[in-house]
Amino acid sequence: MGLRRSFRSPIGDGVPAPKAAPPFDPELGAVLADMGKGPREPITPDNLAARQQLDAAARPRPTTEDLRADGRFEVTELRVPGPPGGPEVTLVSARPSGLVGPLPLLYYMHGGAMVMGNAWSVLPRILREWALPLGMAVISVEYRLAPGARYPDPLEDCYAGLLWATGHAAELDIDPDRVIIGGKSAGGGLAAALALLARDRGGPEPLGQLLLCPMLDDRGSTFSSRQMSGLGLWDLTSNATAWQALLGDRHGAEDLPPYAAPARATDLSRLPPAYVDVGSAEMFRDEGVAYAGAIWQAGGQAELHVWPGAYHGFDSVAPEAALSRDARNARTRWLQRQFADRRT
Repeated sequence: MGLRRSFRSPIGDGVPAPKAAPPFDPELGAVLADMGKGPREPITPDNLAARQQLDAAARPRPTTEDLRADGRFEVTELRVPGPPGGPEVTLVSARPSGLVGPLPLLYYMHGGAMVMGNAWSVLPRILREWALPLGMAVISVEYRLAPGARYPDPLEDCYAGLLWATGHAAELDIDPDRVIIGGKSAGGGLAAALALLARDRGGPEPLGQLLLCPMLDDRGSTFSSRQMSGLGLWDLTSNATAWQALLGDRHGAEDLPPYAAPARATDLSRLPPAYVDVGSAEMFRDEGVAYAGAIWQAGGQAELHVWPGAYHGFDSVAPEAALSRDARNARTRWLQRQFADRRT
């Protein structure tokens, strides 16, 4: 796909060189140290294909039967119409068994920097931590990955799936007025872009957007992107490689649309309430904080959490840490409030 030829160095001018960095939370820092250097090696255009293969082999991909968890959940894989001219989109639909609907829905996009991950691996935790206690349905989207698919293909996959799900709410036994779109990292960026796209196309109106350590800005120009690069689990080189894989020659272009990188948006009005969640010790910190601030400045509603000493993806790699439990509880309470406020 020409990734190497169009690669740009993530190091640029205009941002002062950091002199210090926030310390990691002690529990999280200990887990990071135990991981060694392997998972922290930067992703480059030269090793991207190998890293994708390694991730596909190592990342758990539970079967439908695994996800049913001995009958606790109803799980169905759906093949639905994709975007115009594109392939069908796979949606993994799941809900606690025995619940009479229509249920609220979390429409979820997995992480993986737009180049890795899958719709199945995120579901066991989401079903256990949210679907079961909140009595909600979940649809996880298997969108196309870069560089095999470039912008706007992954986003259009997500939009096509959302259109189908809300248009078949009765069939799915979900409440189309209680749909929250969400995701983590790349999935958080896709959720933010999906909210913008749905607003501008007059599409479905989500109840909220759950943006967990969202990947929002292709420019790599924030202070935290320099300050935290190389210290946690994600750095500037990996980030530039991922954005380049998604955007190709459009990476860094002045006229890049906000649907490609939501931090580019100049109009954040008329968006659903947002939950924005970042760590103080991750490179996405400043773009997440700025996005919440821009929503407030546009007259919108956002709940912002900056977890002290947390690095990117901290709750996934250290799920039992006190800070991870606090973050999960805060997210759960927000979801609960959003669904309760629109109860029919």
